[in-house]
Amino acid sequence: MRGLLVGRMQPVHQGHLQVIKTILQEVDELIIGIGSAQLSHTVKDPFTAGERVMMLTKSLAENNIAASRYYILPIQDIACNGVWVAHLEMLSPPFSKVYTGNPLVQRLFFEAGYEVEVPPLFNRKIYSGTEVRRRMLADEDWQSLLPSTVVEVIQETGGVARIKHLNRKEVSEVDH
Repeated sequence: MRGLLVGRMQPVHQGHLQVIKTILQEVDELIIGIGSAQLSHTVKDPFTAGERVMMLTKSLAENNIAASRYYILPIQDIACNGVWVAHLEMLSPPFSKVYTGNPLVQRLFFEAGYEVEVPPLFNRKIYSGTEVRRRMLADEDWQSLLPSTVVEVIQETGGVARIKHLNRKEVSEVDH
């Protein structure tokens, strides 16, 4: 059986890894959809789809998850929810079960006839992209929430400096 997991992964953290490992106990192969792939360079979505693919690929390898067990697909949002599932089906290998915590995505796949399951959440209070990004902005420990290879990707791409720069308020000419 092949499953589908959709998430923004901004950035990939230990919670994502635990969810993927758990789902891989139920399915033979997992399609990991990087949602909102067109978004980057904002405080909420600081990383590009390519950077998130790198984070996932490296963290899965670091955890000895064979590349033959998963496919990583960047998935752009489209402005018409009624055809989003068909859009995803066109981009993806076939799948029979969908894992997502997003109520809209759950509904769209349920209405399209798929079996939908909410994946287990692991220590959601700290293993969340929101918490990781908050800690980056506050100069708190964010590294312990991520696989070491994801920390390396963020350092390589200047991710912390990027999110801090994006979080700054616009400076007017008067302020100079």
